[in-house]
Amino acid sequence: MFTGIIEGLGTICGISSAGRGKRLVIDTDFQLDQTKIGDSISVSGACLTVVKIEPRRFEVDVSPETLKTTTFGNAKIGEHVNIERAMRISDRIDGHLVSGHIDGMGTIKHRQKTGNAVTVTITVPGALTRYMITKGSVAVDGISLTINTCEQTQFAVSIIPHTAKLTTIGLKKDGDTVNIETDMIGKYVERFLAGKGHQTKQRISNHSKIDIEFLVQKGFVK
Repeated sequence: MFTGIIEGLGTICGISSAGRGKRLVIDTDFQLDQTKIGDSISVSGACLTVVKIEPRRFEVDVSPETLKTTTFGNAKIGEHVNIERAMRISDRIDGHLVSGHIDGMGTIKHRQKTGNAVTVTITVPGALTRYMITKGSVAVDGISLTINTCEQTQFAVSIIPHTAKLTTIGLKKDGDTVNIETDMIGKYVERFLAGKGHQTKQRISNHSKIDIEFLVQKGFVK
């Protein structure tokens, strides 16, 4: 589990084939103290497992599924990535709860200077925006951001100078692809209301008082 608060930048310095997957070698701009083999680490939002570790370098294996659903399918030597190590129970959650399981990819449509910030508009499939709301949370390349506006196939976020300086979002250009993870709470709520999971729809209707009608009555859904 992660928070979306990036610790530092990494640079892909090696890519090799690993069956149908890939192994990435990544240099970091900070010491990887207390990180060990087997630990989870977020690389531009994707939760990967450390298989080799040095003070400022680590290696991870990327599965075929991850290559298909993230920007790592087109990873290149010299590419910069956002790095966040897994949160500890004692840590403050300064961003939001991020699983590191990428839902899909988005494309930067345009960037617009707005005061001291930059508004970045990102196009995504409608299957992702269904889990987004204005002022809700989203992880873009692992960065915890607040959604300014949300439409059917795009959303916009504001990037303050601090975030632009310390993460890859400040390096991105129009047309670049990014990894997207939507807020996990919305996905759980949808699954619960759909009656899926361990209980059938009939059992939920018999034993649960929380349904769409209940939420409408209480003003949670319009």
